[in-house]
Amino acid sequence: MKWKKFIFRLFFYALGLMFIAFGTAISINSDLGITPVGSLPYVISRVSEIDLGICVAIVFSTYILIQIFILRKEFRWVNLSQILFSTMFGYFVDFARVVVGDFAIPGYPGRLLMIGIATVLVAIGVIIYANTGLVNMPPEGLSNALVQKFPKRAFYQMKIAVDSTGVLIAIIISLFAFGQLYGVREGTIITAILVGQVIKLIQKPIKAIIEKICF
Repeated sequence: MKWKKFIFRLFFYALGLMFIAFGTAISINSDLGITPVGSLPYVISRVSEIDLGICVAIVFSTYILIQIFILRKEFRWVNLSQILFSTMFGYFVDFARVVVGDFAIPGYPGRLLMIGIATVLVAIGVIIYANTGLVNMPPEGLSNALVQKFPKRAFYQMKIAVDSTGVLIAIIISLFAFGQLYGVREGTIITAILVGQVIKLIQKPIKAIIEKICF
């Protein structure tokens, strides 16, 4: 029975990553800015001309190094498996972009709606995979590391801080490399602010479902 529960946990973990990947793909097509989780890899991909999936893995590996620096002896080395899941997520993003294709809702209100959809998808994805009890993805792993160091702060607050920092770095690189913004617009800022808030609002019912099925 335990191995069946573990398989369910792996399934929901992958499902959560797929939600985030599709949220990222939809945000790219909105042309109003990419979700925070994808903004920095996207800009690096544009600068380096390296595949987006590979850039996701590179950026996420950097997040792991920051976790090690923050936690030092408290860092659990099993969390290095985040590198494996980061690579898998990179492939999911590439897959989602193929599936989404050129889909776009016309007009500015339609593009804002796409950002809203992307925000909800990313929030649901984070909640699903984070509550499987398996290894966190690097952005959430970094958020949790900060919570360990600053226990008075809630996870969603640190999630907003991590996402916003990634967006800021993406802006700096984009301006330095191109003299203008690529992949970072009002939609990115909206998502950076709202993902944590949406997680706060809808976490309890989704968490309850995951716990009932997986534990």
